[in-house]
Amino acid sequence: MSPASNFISRRTFLNNAGMSFGTTALLSQLMRAEGIGSDHKGLSGFPHHPPKAKRVIFLCMAGGPSHLETFDYKPQLDKLDGKPMPESFTKGQPIAQLQGKELKVLGHTTKFKQYGKSGQYISDYLPHHAKMADDMTVIRSMVTEQINHDPAHTFMNTGTAISGRPSMGSWINYGLGSETEDLPGFVVLSSVGGRNPQPIASRQWASGFLPSRFQGVEFNSTGDPVHYVSNPAGVDRTHQSALIKTIQKLDAQRNELVDNPEIATRISAYEMAFRMQASVPELTDLSGESKKTLEMYGATPGDGSYASNCLLARRLVEKGSRFVQLYHRGWDHHGDLDKYMKVCCQHTDQATYALLTDLKQRGLLQDTLVVWGGEFGRTPMFQGKGGPGRDHHIKGFSMWMAGGGVKPGLSYGATDELGYNAQKDIVHVRDFHATLLHLLGIDHHRFSKKFQGLDMRLTGVEPAKVVKGILS
Repeated sequence: MSPASNFISRRTFLNNAGMSFGTTALLSQLMRAEGIGSDHKGLSGFPHHPPKAKRVIFLCMAGGPSHLETFDYKPQLDKLDGKPMPESFTKGQPIAQLQGKELKVLGHTTKFKQYGKSGQYISDYLPHHAKMADDMTVIRSMVTEQINHDPAHTFMNTGTAISGRPSMGSWINYGLGSETEDLPGFVVLSSVGGRNPQPIASRQWASGFLPSRFQGVEFNSTGDPVHYVSNPAGVDRTHQSALIKTIQKLDAQRNELVDNPEIATRISAYEMAFRMQASVPELTDLSGESKKTLEMYGATPGDGSYASNCLLARRLVEKGSRFVQLYHRGWDHHGDLDKYMKVCCQHTDQATYALLTDLKQRGLLQDTLVVWGGEFGRTPMFQGKGGPGRDHHIKGFSMWMAGGGVKPGLSYGATDELGYNAQKDIVHVRDFHATLLHLLGIDHHRFSKKFQGLDMRLTGVEPAKVVKGILS
């Protein structure tokens, strides 16, 4: 080797070595700040202000429940039932399957009454919701931007219709960390029952450009809650622990060379999986729940129902999961609206009431934010050849929140006389995200992650506001 070659090699070695020795502590701090370390407890400086909520349960009624059959009572809708829809409402407006067709008004398919001291309007399809009228903040002026299911779910979950962005559960766990080391901070559960259950893609709970350790973990509704967590036959916990530690050492050695966040994520995943071998069976064993509790939810352990998932959601937040998302698929009511509203509400109404009641009794509701809603609403116009239904609608629909720092017994915002356009105190999905983060102690303006040269946020670059009128 020539002297020049030796000189270059020594210089390169000393340069690299100097950088390694001098930046080890800094890299460690940066990795921790970026949520890379296995003991991630949230970003430095988070939360920005005292939070009202510590955790979230999002009850997603997938398919788009009709606001006109749940919480948005419009007497004028019944008066115009069967008559042509006034063109002033619909001209130039995006409509999914009714575009270009004759539009007729469809009145309410059930009755509404006022309930509680707050006088909330709630339909007869939801008798158990009626009992919690004074616990809910019903937002009747929601708007979104996507009129078909998958992009609308993507927009509701990530703040954009572009696939591959982090979901709100991932953002929240990235910012705040999890309250438990034995269970995932972000868990997804699903159930089915109703008309035309739309598939839900796993990207709806993906971590996008955030470290993959923050993605949602889908629990199975029946059988083993998580695939491959149980040890195979002939492998006990001691041997499994030794294997995990050996793999961790190998991964750690590799990561010292390549500094790849995904290797650290994998180390963390192995650690979590090992702890979950003990924690998950205990979590999903409902034998310790009283008969009274099971009857309150209407739950049969292991049946994969929405009711059982609601009970499991309570157990998850009780044990420290930060964000739990329940999907009930079956609310896409283009036809036979009355029939399938009854089916969907039978599956979900009682269990939702039980969840709120249970959280309240255990002192958890005050710092647990519960959200109920779908990806959009339904049209005031008739659709279908047999039993009447309603098409997708994005210009005005209803959601509700309870607990976690929102005013109980409040009706916020309003749509027009036919429930078509949100016209008072309009709440965009981005406003919903900003408010969700605010209740968790996060200023959405100050919560971003650099990606492809841009400071990415859950609330995006368009204006988004905290809905202060619903805050307690």
